[in-house]
Amino acid sequence: MTSLIPVSVVVMTRNEAANLSPCLTALHRFAECFVVDSASDDGTPDIARSHGARLVSFRWNGRYPKKKQWCLDVLPLAHDWVLFVDADERPTTGLVEEIAGVMAGGAADGLAHAAYWIDGRPVVRGRPLRFGCWNRKLALLDRRRARFADQPDLDVGSMWEVEGHYQPQVAGSTGRLRHPMDHDDAKPPSAWFERHNRYSDWEAALRADGRMERLIDGEADGGGRIAGGPTGGLMGGLIGRRTQKRLFQRLPGRPFWAFLHAYVLRLGLLDGVEGLDHALGRAFYYWQVGLKMRSAERVREAKAHPPLAEPPSAKLPSVGLQPVGPPPDHTLFDRLGIARRVGGP
Repeated sequence: MTSLIPVSVVVMTRNEAANLSPCLTALHRFAECFVVDSASDDGTPDIARSHGARLVSFRWNGRYPKKKQWCLDVLPLAHDWVLFVDADERPTTGLVEEIAGVMAGGAADGLAHAAYWIDGRPVVRGRPLRFGCWNRKLALLDRRRARFADQPDLDVGSMWEVEGHYQPQVAGSTGRLRHPMDHDDAKPPSAWFERHNRYSDWEAALRADGRMERLIDGEADGGGRIAGGPTGGLMGGLIGRRTQKRLFQRLPGRPFWAFLHAYVLRLGLLDGVEGLDHALGRAFYYWQVGLKMRSAERVREAKAHPPLAEPPSAKLPSVGLQPVGPPPDHTLFDRLGIARRVGGP
């Protein structure tokens, strides 16, 4: 019998019945799996129990720590190594075997790292994309040496309970796994639009006053790319992740460059219409961010420079004007009679 991988898996959910079952099926090799649920009412808890996962309820109090760090602080984890998996993600067979090998290899095979980057391969309408832009995050980490720091973002109107699109701070080096995690959301496109509308609210608010720059500076730097996945940034492995993100923050016309990068430079066009849809989705997201930033800037300018009230002396006096033409009580025949008297005998 194959031994279980000594890693604690954490899956965070809120109404994820459409995604959870295949996610948990892909995690059966790991020693334990927690499903941390936020008041789901679509049957998510029942699915978690049916797969033997340990179900834990979470209710956010509106402050830090948020959900990921709360899991690291509070859950009775049996292992120090933790794998965070979203409900719409599935670790590939290759990734599971790679994690098993890393854990079995010990420090000689890289466990001196405090965390590992994992590539996220988009799956669009059932088709795993081979090209285009894949995301990348520190999903496998040693909880003793990694922490999701508090961020100054609680003022964002549509703020939510899970940490935003930023990586944990790591005390130590980071490694890189070769095999990807599939990102396959079974929910309808409307769920994607709702989620990214919220994400873009958050990013626009943080970019508007420089908080995004400070957040990027605090992230672990996972530069470079590996064979087997198109996850390199605009400059591939030439510069680090933080530098790439800072440059992209300052780039004008970000929706255009995001589409060009994903569809042309990263060969997303070879993935057919699914590659086109994915590239357009990225461009649309950055257009949303820019639109919200411009709208917020206009509101700030209007508040800083309100229109001046018109002084009373500038108002023109009202003048009573008489109607042009005959008096209103003259009939047509009266006017004709007047004309005869004026012009004839």
